[in-house]
Amino acid sequence: MPAPYNLDGQVAVVTGSTSGIGQAMAEALARQGVNVVLNGFGDPAQIETDRRRIEAETGVKVLYHGADMTRPGEITDLIDTAWRELGRLDILVNNAGIQHVAPVDEFPPEKWDAIIAINLTSAFHATRAALPVMKAAGRGRIVNLASAHGLVASPFKSAYVAAKHGIVGFTKSCALEVARQGITVNAICPGYVKTPLVEAQIADQAKARGIAVDRVVEDVILAAQPNKSFIEYEQLAGLLLYLVSDMGAGTTGAALTVDGGWTAA
Repeated sequence: MPAPYNLDGQVAVVTGSTSGIGQAMAEALARQGVNVVLNGFGDPAQIETDRRRIEAETGVKVLYHGADMTRPGEITDLIDTAWRELGRLDILVNNAGIQHVAPVDEFPPEKWDAIIAINLTSAFHATRAALPVMKAAGRGRIVNLASAHGLVASPFKSAYVAAKHGIVGFTKSCALEVARQGITVNAICPGYVKTPLVEAQIADQAKARGIAVDRVVEDVILAAQPNKSFIEYEQLAGLLLYLVSDMGAGTTGAALTVDGGWTAA
C-alpha cells in the first residue's frame, strides 16, 4: 500500500544520485511515483543498468543527465532538461558532494576549490535555475543535503565544514525569499552514513591522524554519535518524503538532523 505522500506524477532532480545517499533518495522518490532525473559520475554501463532497474521496479520515468557540478552551464542544462523532457519540476534535491581530509596548512588549494564548487556553489546554480519553474507553478520543494558538519565542526575537514555551514545558511536565506510562494527550502543534516564517500574517509582519517584503520570507525567516525550506529539510507529517505509532501508544507528554512544525537550535546 503506497504511503500517503501524494507524489504521483511529480518530477524530481537529484544531484549526485548515481551512488550513495543520492541514489537512495532518488529511488525512494521513484517508489512514490515521482519521475526522476539522475545525475552524477560513474561507470556509464552501471548508471544505465541502475536507471533501467529503477524504471522497471517503479514504473516511473527515469532520466540521466551527466552534468558536471563544477560547471554552471551544465547545471542549468540539467534543470532545463528535466522541465523540457518531463514537463514540470516539483522537487530539487541538492545532494552532490565530495570530500578531502587534511590539515589546513597542508590542504591542496585545488581540493578546497573543488569542494566549495560541488558541495556549495552547485546548490546555488541548481536552485537559481529551478526557482522560476517552481514560482510559475506556485509550488516547489527544495531539499539540500547538508551534514552534522553544517552545524558543528571536526578537524581536518575545513573545506567540507565550510561548505556545509554555507549550505545551511543558503537554505535559510532561500526559504525566507520564497516563503509566501508555495515553495519550501530545507536542509537535512545527517550524521555518518556508510556511503562510498565515508568508506574513503576512513582510510584518509587513518593517515591524517596516524592511527590504525580499525580504530577510525570507533574512535573517530562514530566518536561523536551517541548511538554509535551509522545512519541508514531509509532514515534519510523518510525525512525527505515528509519534506517534499504536503505534510511538510509548514516546514521551511530548517536544518533537520538525522545524526544519532551528535549535535544534541
